[in-house]
Amino acid sequence: MERQVRRAFKYRFYPTSEQAAELSRTFGCVRLVYNKALEERTRAWHDEQRRISYAQSSALLTQWKKTAELAFLAEVSCVPLQQALRHLQTAFANFFAKRAAYPRYKSRKRSRASAEYTRSAFTWRDGRLTLAKMAAPLDIRWSRPLPQGAEPSTVTVSRDSAGRWFVSLLCQDMVTAAPPRDAAVGVDAGISTLVALSSGEKVANPRHERRDRTRLAKAQRNLARKAPGSVNRDKARRRVARVHVRIADRRRALLHKLSTRLVRENQTLVIEDLTVANLLKNHKLARAISDAAWRELRFMLEYKCAWYGRDLVVVDRWFPSSKLCGACGTVRGKLPLDVREWTCGCGAVHDRDVNAARNILAAGLAVSACGDGVRPQRDSSRAGRSSAKQETQRATAGIPRR
Repeated sequence: MERQVRRAFKYRFYPTSEQAAELSRTFGCVRLVYNKALEERTRAWHDEQRRISYAQSSALLTQWKKTAELAFLAEVSCVPLQQALRHLQTAFANFFAKRAAYPRYKSRKRSRASAEYTRSAFTWRDGRLTLAKMAAPLDIRWSRPLPQGAEPSTVTVSRDSAGRWFVSLLCQDMVTAAPPRDAAVGVDAGISTLVALSSGEKVANPRHERRDRTRLAKAQRNLARKAPGSVNRDKARRRVARVHVRIADRRRALLHKLSTRLVRENQTLVIEDLTVANLLKNHKLARAISDAAWRELRFMLEYKCAWYGRDLVVVDRWFPSSKLCGACGTVRGKLPLDVREWTCGCGAVHDRDVNAARNILAAGLAVSACGDGVRPQRDSSRAGRSSAKQETQRATAGIPRR
């Protein structure tokens, strides 16, 4: 079975000096328009208790272009500026729906430089892309072909902190569902091992950031010695950025290979609902957790399962997967992180990570069969048998809650 999806294809390109100058001006104007519109919305709410809509922000943009101070906004394509206002409108919609925090100002140093062009602001002809305000097409390195007959509906141009230029083409694509499989797997994310599978397999954590930590520290010390605002400082900053993008690229490549393999080999995948933001508050483990990129792995599994017709089950974060004995259902009281193997009172010897993955799989299959959750219901009276223990035993045995 095939399904139509919107898919972005990202490529690297090498602009001419004129194109780089035009894009840099566009990036600056996009950032300025976004920040001024955000400032105006914030001021209107605090001073007048009034909300500003996208249409009103667009009218303000027209007025800004007519002033002598901001007349340069008319020199770049108007489409990326309008798209910046649409992105701000989406940010506020997410904020009012309590899906995100209040929108923040875009920084020249910390924010990714990007501009979005819709169909009216670029030309796509014979596989060559020409943006508005440019005479020549972009010199794109086509690392993989676009779908047959596909035409981009939106083009996003960006420049990362290392100075690399990228173009992302949003197209309609047909994705064929993967052949059905009988296999199911539980996935336990970790630090010492990247993931442990219910099959007993452990995927080693390459620790990309740790491997390049010496190189990164050397580049950062070199950056600290440069005078602020100097050309040498900018060169040193780019050297630091190149180390960071090297780490990120290798990490992303590994996660893509791992997630694709899991989706290809299994019909049902079960993972834990980890709150990475809260886990990062542990300053002893924050660096290692960030390097493992659990959130990015979950995101890849989510959209790949949706594309290829797989089932992704998410087990509640409070499910005691590591403390639960998979043999007798006993929940251990305490299990410090340095304990990697433990013995239950029933005599079963458990590898901490593999046991957790198997419990996650059992709980996920119970959720799929019963259509209910496995969140432990704690007994406030603390009397009698622990309700958390009863709940986890029901989940692993596949017995529905009543």
